[in-house]
Amino acid sequence: MAFFTFDDIQNLDKIYKINLINSCSGFKSANLLGSISEDGITNVAVFSSVTHLGSKPPTLGFILRPTTVPRDTYKNIKDTGVFTINHIYEGIIEDAHHTSAKYKSDVSEFNMTNLEEEYKGNFKAPFVKNCPVQLSMKFIEEVYVASNNVLLIVAEIQELYVKDQLLQDDGLINLSEGNIATINGLDTYAIPKFKTQLSYQRPKKM
Repeated sequence: MAFFTFDDIQNLDKIYKINLINSCSGFKSANLLGSISEDGITNVAVFSSVTHLGSKPPTLGFILRPTTVPRDTYKNIKDTGVFTINHIYEGIIEDAHHTSAKYKSDVSEFNMTNLEEEYKGNFKAPFVKNCPVQLSMKFIEEVYVASNNVLLIVAEIQELYVKDQLLQDDGLINLSEGNIATINGLDTYAIPKFKTQLSYQRPKKM
């Protein structure tokens, strides 16, 4: 088994270290965040850090890298207060990954890929058409993490759209039914399959 101490990790080649540390936490969520500027320019970007924070109220969070360079997603969210989260599925992986390319603020990634904008109701930010799970989100707060100079963006679910075949009777969204992707590290995608669903566990009687 390969073994790395803290000092070993610090002294690794930059790219090797980035790949190693980005993949050691396990499979991550694969999402496209849709937003729009005050000037009406749309933005869509891939994120692998979206995570559940709580159900009452229903909140999710994601990590934003240092804002020492322009971050269109961040600026749009702060300016408008809203954005969407869209699950990446097998058919759009390459286009979804391309949204990580650094375009100028006046260029929409929707125009540089085959991803399509979709609007629902009165929600201002664009969804990604055909994604099996889509969420409209309202910005709540940001938490600065000084140790890594990153931001935890906290947002509240306003609306949740789930394709019928994914939604089970008990409320579970069975992602396997939508061929929804997961991310391993920075640039490796997988399509996980449903294995088993276990019951709520209680302590065994001695």
